[in-house]
Amino acid sequence: MTKNLTTIFLTAAVILGLVLTAVGDSEASEQQYRRLAVKDYVDKMKAGWVGQMAGVGWGGPTEFRYRGQVIPEEKMPKWKPEMINQFEQDDIYVEMTFLRTLELHGLDVSMRQAGIDFANSGYDLWHANRAGRKNLRHGIAPPDSGHPQFNEHADDIDYQIEADYAGLISPGMPSMAIKLGEKFGRLMNYGDGLYGGQFVAGMYAEAFFENDMEKIIRAGLKCIPQQSQYAECISDVLKWYKHNPNDWEKTWQLIEDKYHLNPAYRRFSCTGADSDFNIDAKINGAYIVMGMLYGERDLDKTIIISTRCGQDSDCNPSNAAGILFTTIGFSNLPARFTSALDSEGKFSHTPYTFPKLVDVSKKLVRQAIEHSGGRIEKDAAGQEIFVIPVKEPKPGKLEQCWEPGPIANSRFTEAERKKIIKSPAKTLEESLDEFAPGWDIDDCIEDDELGLHDIEGIGTVLLTYPEGQEIPCVLSKRLAIPKDGKSSLKLVVGHDPNVDWELIVKADGKEIARSTVGKETTTNGFMNLSIDLSDYAGQTVLIELLNQANGWQLETGHYETGIWAKIEFVSE
Repeated sequence: MTKNLTTIFLTAAVILGLVLTAVGDSEASEQQYRRLAVKDYVDKMKAGWVGQMAGVGWGGPTEFRYRGQVIPEEKMPKWKPEMINQFEQDDIYVEMTFLRTLELHGLDVSMRQAGIDFANSGYDLWHANRAGRKNLRHGIAPPDSGHPQFNEHADDIDYQIEADYAGLISPGMPSMAIKLGEKFGRLMNYGDGLYGGQFVAGMYAEAFFENDMEKIIRAGLKCIPQQSQYAECISDVLKWYKHNPNDWEKTWQLIEDKYHLNPAYRRFSCTGADSDFNIDAKINGAYIVMGMLYGERDLDKTIIISTRCGQDSDCNPSNAAGILFTTIGFSNLPARFTSALDSEGKFSHTPYTFPKLVDVSKKLVRQAIEHSGGRIEKDAAGQEIFVIPVKEPKPGKLEQCWEPGPIANSRFTEAERKKIIKSPAKTLEESLDEFAPGWDIDDCIEDDELGLHDIEGIGTVLLTYPEGQEIPCVLSKRLAIPKDGKSSLKLVVGHDPNVDWELIVKADGKEIARSTVGKETTTNGFMNLSIDLSDYAGQTVLIELLNQANGWQLETGHYETGIWAKIEFVSE
């Protein structure tokens, strides 16, 4: 009896094992894959980078000049092929820091190492990027560097404008795009600010396999929490597009009413809910989608509509064009977008030219495919094929900047802080004393981004910023002017590429010189001045150099920075 029962149980176990094995084999065989020829990947990836450059170059002159209004058609710049060479744009160069981190340390690099690398970046930054980097340089490690408790810009657009890289190295792999956002997006953003980047990256990942813009947008939505205001905003745009398929300006007004004029959707706006300036990720994400939907896969129309929506009107067409161009491929782009591309131009503070950028993307995508469980095969002709498993993306948990979760109490160790070579900056007084000994400084904003910087081809410069619209930053020194000979003050000054400022020179309180320092008055961003002081021969006179705001664009993040390359008293 016992032996028979044992035999029955053993037989049943064998049968059950065979059944389970068969089920497992069946499930494995049902795993779906997408196949992408490596040469097609490279063609589309190159187009994605070019699309970003085209969008930001074309929309650049309009950035934040139209807030809460549609840009008039006649104010839209005309495309010129040389606009493609955008090597000084934060919309592009920031993400190359992330690529460099991945290139050096691999896809498993820690968030802390990513933070150290970002802290050591040398380019100009604004808003969430600027605040996040400042936190990192002061020892606040990620994810706290992007947490709303430490970063009042956490819902801003920043990771959204620089997440393209994540999708361009993750074709058909939205989960990888999400994962990269959790690593790099948290350096500066949180909540909707983070979701904007994961949404954009998810759309790029789909653009390698899909041409339909609505399907690409819905693929991006799957990468973020559906309960978020960001997802609500994009879903609204899709709905309003269905209602108004031939009238994008009507949909624009619906976006304006709900996501710009309604304080409930600007609860963490860095400039306040009443400001016409809106750098929130949601509304600018809506403008990306506007170009993609109403552009009807037309390259020009897509960029123009995203730009004409206003607000951050160079970043938004950059994302929209990057995604659209990816679907088309570099080899199919019109010559007007490729003929003037400078293959030798180097992106600001990075080791990358366009060819090197393509090469590093080609390297990282292979790692991404391996990490995602894919493989690389060869077809009958010997051509390499990416075989990419189809997996549903899993968004992170819902976060909201206005009701944030707890901080991680994350701080860099002393050993890690020693790796941050730019932390923290000298005071402005210390910087000025090194740059122009004996001069004093008053009414200037103190910020890590100001002070001494090195500019290629110029050398060491001093950056200042006025304390207010009516409160200029003042550099001053008492100079003893000899009785004989000719005495003068030699100045070399420059400006932020996006704005100008007013240089005022005073002697004992009397204005003796004034110049607008901007695009129209400088050569390669700088001007040389010689201020004659002969009228004060034999006297000791108080000389004041004023960095005066000219329009006050602090809220846009385009600072009326005084860039001082030379301050020299000469007596001949």
